[in-house]
Amino acid sequence: MLRLRVITALILVGIMFAALAAPGPWPFALVTLALLAAGAWEWGRLNGAGVAVSWTLGALMLVAGAAAVVTGLASASIGGLWWLAVAVWTLGGALVLKRGVPAWPHTPRALRWLLGLALLMLAWAALIEARAVGINFMLSMLCVVWMADIAAYFGGKALGRRKLAPAISPGKSWEGVWSGMAGVLVLALIWMALDRRFGFDGPSLYTRLVSAHGWLVAALALVSLCMLSVVGDLIESLVKRAAGAKDSSQLLPGHGGVLDRVDALLPVMPAVLALTSLTPR
Repeated sequence: MLRLRVITALILVGIMFAALAAPGPWPFALVTLALLAAGAWEWGRLNGAGVAVSWTLGALMLVAGAAAVVTGLASASIGGLWWLAVAVWTLGGALVLKRGVPAWPHTPRALRWLLGLALLMLAWAALIEARAVGINFMLSMLCVVWMADIAAYFGGKALGRRKLAPAISPGKSWEGVWSGMAGVLVLALIWMALDRRFGFDGPSLYTRLVSAHGWLVAALALVSLCMLSVVGDLIESLVKRAAGAKDSSQLLPGHGGVLDRVDALLPVMPAVLALTSLTPR
C-alpha cells in the first residue's frame, strides 16, 4: 500500500509541476479543473446522486471552468465571493457539524449537490487566482494545509488525549489541532526567512500578512486558516460516514479519492484570497 501511495503521489506531483512549468497559466488551470471536476463527480456519488447526475456534476464543472478560461473570467478577481465562501464554510460548516451525521441525509439532495459544486468551483477559482499572484504565494497557501495536517498527525499520535469529534473522525484530537497550528507558525517563520534570502517570484502568503498587518494579526489569520482546514476535513468525513463510505472514490490508487486529498484545502483557498484582498499586492 505504501509503495502504491508513493507512486501515485509522484505521478500527481510530476503532472502538477509540468503544468506549472508550461508556458502560460492555462495548462495548470485545466489540469486542476479536471482534478476538481472529478471531485464534483465524487461529491454526487456520496450524496445520493445516480450515475447520470454524478457525471453531470463533473461535466458542469468542466464546462463552466473551461468557459471561464476561454472568456478570461478565470483570471478575473471575484472579490466579495471569497468572503461569501468563508461565511458558508464557517457558519454552514458549524451548523452541519453541530447537527451531526444523522441529519446530513435529510438535507435536500439537490441543495447538497449544488452547494458542493459551487464550493468546488470557488476553490478552483481561488487556486487559479493564487497562481496568478505567484507560484511562491500559491505554494505557501497550499502548505498551510499540508503542514497543519502533518504536524497534527504526529502531534496527535504523541500527545492526543481529548477527542475532537469522536462521532465523525475518531482519530482526531484537540492536541493534534494545536500541534498543526504550531507547525504552521514555525513554517511561516522559516518561509519568511527564505523569502528574504531568495525573493522567488514574489512574497509568500506569510510575508504578505506580516508586512500588511503585523505579527499578531498574521498569526491569528494563520490559526484561523488551520481551523478552517479542520472544518473541511471533518465535513468530508461526516459526508462519507453518512454515505457509509470509507473513501470518496478509488480514483487515486493508495490515496482514495480526490476529495480525500483536497477536503481541507477547499475552505482554506477562498479564505486566503479573502484575507489577501485586504492586503496590497
